[in-house]
Amino acid sequence: MKKLLFILLAISILAISCGEKKEGRRGINYEELKGNLQLTEEQSSQFDAVRAKYQKIGEEMRAAAKAEGGKFDRVEAFKKMEERNKQQTEEMAAFLDEGQLSTYKAFMEKHARKRPRYNDETLAKIKADLALTEEQANVLEAANNAFEKSFQDAHDIYHGNRELAQEYWIKFDEERKKAMKSVLSEEQYAQFLELVKPFDRSKIKE
Repeated sequence: MKKLLFILLAISILAISCGEKKEGRRGINYEELKGNLQLTEEQSSQFDAVRAKYQKIGEEMRAAAKAEGGKFDRVEAFKKMEERNKQQTEEMAAFLDEGQLSTYKAFMEKHARKRPRYNDETLAKIKADLALTEEQANVLEAANNAFEKSFQDAHDIYHGNRELAQEYWIKFDEERKKAMKSVLSEEQYAQFLELVKPFDRSKIKE
């Protein structure tokens, strides 16, 4: 328990100061997606209905959060967004054929905003491939959750500045990896680093 508390504290207190450089963020272009799917007239109407439903749900959730006041919880907001996207995909699957659904999923995977963390598939693979003990798995979850919270909490500082955002990501990621190194064997840690390479932004040139 002390080790988990230390991990949470170590990640949360990291900070970097830097100037800002504003850049826009592009959302999901559903009209482009519809064109890629080559929908029939009936499918197009169904697509629009599902999209309108989840757009309304998202707007209502944002309005409710704003009405409650207080600091915006980005971690919780991204969790809800991820869940909405999953539910939307399930409803789209009811009328899209196999090829269209594959195109839809690939488009969403490429363009949808993602939670800044190891995703569920990666976590499951780490636990299985490394045969983690319960303690090791708990540290993995704690370090990953702490990383996500710290990165999201720093959003107002790095927002609009890709280089600064990358610096924050790398610093918090170093703490996440340090936490895992403290509970993994040398062989396990080497495997771990291979599995999380897709999340390593230190190699990205902005």
